[in-house]
Amino acid sequence: RRGEMAKSTQLIDNEVFRAFATYTAIVLLKMMLMSLITAYFRITRKAFVNPEDTATFGKGESAKKYLKTDPDVERARRGHLNDLENIVPFVGIGLLYALSGPELSTALLHFRIFTGARILHTFAYLIPLPQPSRGLSWAVGYSVTFSMAYKVLKTAWLL
Repeated sequence: RRGEMAKSTQLIDNEVFRAFATYTAIVLLKMMLMSLITAYFRITRKAFVNPEDTATFGKGESAKKYLKTDPDVERARRGHLNDLENIVPFVGIGLLYALSGPELSTALLHFRIFTGARILHTFAYLIPLPQPSRGLSWAVGYSVTFSMAYKVLKTAWLL
């Protein structure tokens, strides 16, 4: 039933939706992992932004030296922010795409490429890998989301 919107009662039996749910869970867990990586760098580098976070290191002036920025913490934060800017749209557009009746093989290609690109982007950010690895991985993931959005609009509005 290609080209038809799926009914909500059919979602559990819809292979495309199950694939979407699987790859969405993977990228959302990866995004959540970025919070833990940021926390790890904050703790190991003793670089905090809130005074109450420095309480274990003393009071007053002795704790103030831990209110600082650190390049590793900031790099992890930027990677996490980039995830938020790219994974959230993927989830919304990907859901609409999964419901638009794409072929399973095409949907899997979209979901797998996006997931791989986001994982590579994280490694490129945290290691860091030389450019253009990070930029290319971002562009590939962004293009996948754009491709799905185009398919949704084409299906829904018969563009």
